[in-house]
Amino acid sequence: MGVEIQVDGLSKSFGKQLIWGDVTLTVPAGEICVMLGPSGTGKSVFLKTLIGLLKPDKGSIIIEGTDIASCSERDLYEIRKLFGVLFQDGAMFGSMNLYDNVAFPLREHTRKSESEVRDIVMEKMDLVGLLGAEDKLPGEISGGMRKRAGLARALVLDPEIVLFDEPDSGLDPVRTAFLNQLIVDLNAQIDATFLIVTHDINTARTVPDNIGLLYHRHLAMFGPREQLLSSEEPVVRQFLNAQRVGPIGMSEEKDADELAAEADQELPPLPPIPLQLEPSNGIPRRSQRPAGEWCRENGVTPPPGSFESANAGLAPGA
Repeated sequence: MGVEIQVDGLSKSFGKQLIWGDVTLTVPAGEICVMLGPSGTGKSVFLKTLIGLLKPDKGSIIIEGTDIASCSERDLYEIRKLFGVLFQDGAMFGSMNLYDNVAFPLREHTRKSESEVRDIVMEKMDLVGLLGAEDKLPGEISGGMRKRAGLARALVLDPEIVLFDEPDSGLDPVRTAFLNQLIVDLNAQIDATFLIVTHDINTARTVPDNIGLLYHRHLAMFGPREQLLSSEEPVVRQFLNAQRVGPIGMSEEKDADELAAEADQELPPLPPIPLQLEPSNGIPRRSQRPAGEWCRENGVTPPPGSFESANAGLAPGA
């Protein structure tokens, strides 16, 4: 079972440059969350702050009753044992084969015998579909395989929180689709709390239970997937639907002239909300909500064609 992350009033600057300020959200235990935002908005900085690699200027991050923004190094070390992290490029040791890369956290942080280490490593490599590749070096395999190897290493200590820093970067759409399915299947199996930083809109629209959007040095919105995919908030609507019309420009924010030129343009309709990706075995995850549930509970009519399938209604109350 994953654990909850409570973030309250978090701010981070580098010198005089504010990265983001007053970020407040709760990452629910056991759920999949995605954090989006234009390039340079501090998404990776946010992940590094959550695991204590960077100290915030102010605010708190409460995990299991401990504020990791202000706790001692000893307490931080213990809290970090709850985390597994998949870095952007897999962060493999190039001189080690995949087996030794995945085994590294076990050898570093536990006193398990080599027999126990082997059992765990092979279990995790099987989980990510890499059995038979354990003797290969990172330079001998594809980018997608390196991502999966990095994920196996992130899982060897049975973390209750797993952070994914742009897991789809450098992957083609087919490999990204396979990785997304793997993430959903893993969440169903280990029931940990997942937080994914990504730029991939299809991932954001189909994988998570909750979505957050960092924009212009603040958290624009965080909430259930259906809430953001049906939102009329300009920056949320523009980003999640990959539209040119809206406040985001090539340099993050459009200037007054650009916004004025768009004033009379009619916004394209919101696209249908897709069904959430389900585990391969067809059994819903513990945190998975029925399609359209948030819209029905909040009296929101989703865009036409939303949740289309043999078993899902098209609108609240259907």
